[in-house]
Amino acid sequence: MIFFGNFDDPGSFFLCLMRYLNQNKSKSGCRLPVAVFLTLVLALLPFGYGRAQVADLNPPDLEKIDVVEHSGEYIPLDLTFTNDSGEIIKLGDYFNHGKPVVLVLAYYECPMLCTLVLNGLSTGVDQLSWSPGKEFQMITVSIDPLETAALAAGKKKTYLGNMTRAIDDSGWVFMVGEESQSKGLAEVLGFKYYYDEKNKQYAHPAVVFVLTEDGKISRYLYGIEFSPRDLKLALLEASEGKIGNTIDRIILYCYHYDPDAQGYVVFAANVMRLGGGVTLAVLALFLTGLWLKERGRKAKAA
Repeated sequence: MIFFGNFDDPGSFFLCLMRYLNQNKSKSGCRLPVAVFLTLVLALLPFGYGRAQVADLNPPDLEKIDVVEHSGEYIPLDLTFTNDSGEIIKLGDYFNHGKPVVLVLAYYECPMLCTLVLNGLSTGVDQLSWSPGKEFQMITVSIDPLETAALAAGKKKTYLGNMTRAIDDSGWVFMVGEESQSKGLAEVLGFKYYYDEKNKQYAHPAVVFVLTEDGKISRYLYGIEFSPRDLKLALLEASEGKIGNTIDRIILYCYHYDPDAQGYVVFAANVMRLGGGVTLAVLALFLTGLWLKERGRKAKAA
């Protein structure tokens, strides 16, 4: 979960929410990305106010939870973890194989938010025509240093088992590791979280990271639901067109990532350019056909 405490009155909950947003607004906007904040709040609403442990929205605590985008930077591939098979590996073992990487920071005993993020991601991936382990790699890293490889293996078995199609066992790996390693990875990614001693839970944002094959941060995808379209375009972008067919690359040309919409939207200028190019090509073929026909008629007459 992201917030802890109790709100018996929904009005007090939203009053505190608005107070927080107003207090933290600056020239550049809210310090905590509104899309991230609202996503996490809305994720909690179905579970009720009083019993859901939705916290008193304490601004000092909320400042510990954020996503500071570091797009274009490289994650440290020399970090050491233990994978779900109990093997001690370097993070870099899953990179530089010609595949983009989808990375998630979570913890396996999270009572709600991590499960929502992983559920949303697995549902989106399950609807892709591409498969983990073939066209791209998936990695989940626990931010809880007390979690074990056995726990990671159980989580992996659950998610791979929920897929409607067979997935390569190596395509989605679940890792655990020392705090220095997971914390180091989180800092480079800009993933800010903290451990709440009172409730014995981690407070964290909901985000999935898409990286290039050599570990460069390519895209941040926010929320608890990830559409197959956004996942596909993010992977195409991270692979620099190396995966997918010509049609996929044309589709990527027609879309661009909109930070405000937190997803990919149609890029009108490129659509117009593409339409203009297609029109010129069709016109050129038509005129060429007429020229060849006329040339043949003259040759026959001669």
